[in-house]
Amino acid sequence: MSLVVIGNFDGVHRGHQAVLRSVAELAAARDLSPKLFTFEPHPAVTLGRPAPALLTTLERKRELCARFCPGIELVVRRFDRAFAEQSPATFVERVLVAELHAKAVLVGDNFRFGRDRAGTIDDLQRFGREHGFTASAEPMVSDDSGAWSSTRIRAAIAEGDLAAARDMLGRPHMLSGPVVAGQRRGRTIGFPTCNLASPPEALPPNGVYAVLVDRVEGGTPHALAKGVANLGLRPTVDDGATEPVLEVHLFDVDADLYGAMLRVHLIEGLRPEQRFSSFDALRAQIQADAERARAILDSVAHPDGAWH
Repeated sequence: MSLVVIGNFDGVHRGHQAVLRSVAELAAARDLSPKLFTFEPHPAVTLGRPAPALLTTLERKRELCARFCPGIELVVRRFDRAFAEQSPATFVERVLVAELHAKAVLVGDNFRFGRDRAGTIDDLQRFGREHGFTASAEPMVSDDSGAWSSTRIRAAIAEGDLAAARDMLGRPHMLSGPVVAGQRRGRTIGFPTCNLASPPEALPPNGVYAVLVDRVEGGTPHALAKGVANLGLRPTVDDGATEPVLEVHLFDVDADLYGAMLRVHLIEGLRPEQRFSSFDALRAQIQADAERARAILDSVAHPDGAWH
């Protein structure tokens, strides 16, 4: 028998973390297996709306959920048109009862389910009495600006307010991806970079950032380096780029990292991206950016192991 929590949980922010801690406590008290029922792709895609910018990949979501609720199983359901058209009663009978064997269900207090979001928490509790499970709503955690939500975090990131995003996430926002081959121009001016093309996560404004970097090997992240990163279209190079590229200069690391999977944690924005009149001017500015990033990062407390 299981305790089921339902939601997208993009970002696994501090509000989600509170829910996951409640799940862990309740599951242990009732000797139930904790499960997170979540969706892929985001329901907005199936309903014909633009997909919101992603805060966490599915694998990162899985990792973070397990941190706050050890042993939780992610049940990932494809949110297609047929799923969206289920009535609330059908969802309960087919998914919660027959598939997940729920004895307890935990949702957020704004939870809606079934076709046209017709089902409410009151409906869920009524179905629970009929089918032998309990249902409860966890209140949304908030601050003076409102409830912590993935939407608020996306807005903060888009505005470049990394401090607000970090406060709501409980950690710095992260961009990830494999290191791809670049033009090696950074090496010619004394600042070799690792290039990550099109990170899947929500992007802040184009600019320069102080960062902490992990390398992921065998699914496990390890702290790699501090660094300075440029996100943008590289106007000084003027190579016709149309999609932002993340270029990361790692401090005190000299290694062949092509193909390596990196996680780049955005600690603080330094300046907007800009075009320089020459590569000498660019080199001087990168030197100044690196010195400022080192000073910022030297004061950042970090855990043992990866910067997560």
